[in-house]
Amino acid sequence: MPIIVNVDVMLAKRKMRSNELAELIGITTANLSILKTGKAKAIRFSTLQAICQILACQPGDIMEFKEENS
Repeated sequence: MPIIVNVDVMLAKRKMRSNELAELIGITTANLSILKTGKAKAIRFSTLQAICQILACQPGDIMEFKEENS
């Protein structure tokens, strides 16, 4: 998938654990794990907003687009 999710990078920069972030944004750790591993098919804007607020970052810090090699 050409969308790369960098939640782990931002968590490390903020010295925060996944379960703490999940609790603060109101989702399960399982759903956060699905997002972090890039297996999610979609993300709600409200969830993205909450992640950005808690981690004090921009959406582009969390997700990036990389072309797939043909």
